Amino acid sequence: MQLLHAHQPFPERFRGAAIAIGNFDGMHRGHQSLIATAIAEAPSGAAKGLVTFEPHPRTFFRPAEPVFRLTPLPLKTRLAGALGLDFVLAFRFDASLASLPPDEFVEEHLVRRMGLRHLVTGYDFHFGKGRKGSPDTMRELGARHGFSTTVVDQVTDDNGLAPFSSSAIRNALAHGRLEDAAHDLGYNWLVLGEVVHGDHRGREIGFPTANITLDEGVEPLQGIYAVFVRDAGAKGGPRRLGAGYFGKRPTFDTDRSFLEVHILDFTGDLYGRKLLVEFIGLIRPDQKFSSIEELVVQMHHDCANARRILSSADARPINSQLG
Repeated sequence: MQLLHAHQPFPERFRGAAIAIGNFDGMHRGHQSLIATAIAEAPSGAAKGLVTFEPHPRTFFRPAEPVFRLTPLPLKTRLAGALGLDFVLAFRFDASLASLPPDEFVEEHLVRRMGLRHLVTGYDFHFGKGRKGSPDTMRELGARHGFSTTVVDQVTDDNGLAPFSSSAIRNALAHGRLEDAAHDLGYNWLVLGEVVHGDHRGREIGFPTANITLDEGVEPLQGIYAVFVRDAGAKGGPRRLGAGYFGKRPTFDTDRSFLEVHILDFTGDLYGRKLLVEFIGLIRPDQKFSSIEELVVQMHHDCANARRILSSADARPINSQLG
């Protein structure tokens, strides 16, 4: 799997690819349908890729409103590899790209630079200046420039009712409904982040934690979670049990959100390492304790509950392929 950026030369070995195109925040089951279609319909010997846009277009148009990104680009790239793609090509979504007419975007970037042979898009994908480009536009431009186009209709759940939606998944996570989120994602929601130095409060009270940086806007329900943790840089490394905390530490009166993970039965230095944290179950919402001693007692209970939840957690294939 290779992550490419649009300002870089496009590798010759990927020319003539079949691609799925879109924002793909979440890489949920609807997105996976597009990706599977691109792989299935790729011409023999053609590379398979995903074309996406960074930052999220809403961030460009409404910069004061942080977006809860389910899958920032590094995680999206890992998921794309797990799903069988060869590359991810990321276009920087800025004023220049937003003002580019649909036909110029296709001709300049998809045809001339990529030598595109097959394109898969969702029924609601719009692109180019004024969002005037549509799936029908792609079909017309494909006929003109020699690439075929498949438009995937709305993908719904197993009952054929609710469409898979990044917004619905964000809402489920914001309310602690991890099973609902995992159902729509097709995998357990996870974050990828670097371990940084904190204030060492956890170590002082007997529960050392890995403090992980998150992008602005990431807002699951504040509370304690049962999580699996893996070193993102160690292929095939152990999937460790952990108790994860997301919140503002009300007992210590802090004013910003943290993601901290206490890894069970582990001692070691993780500073500077990137971890994959897989959210399995909500143990309890965040709360303020009257004393540090009361907090420590509860943390023992939380770790016992995390161990219990994780001991019976089902393994999901996509998560297993990321380690």
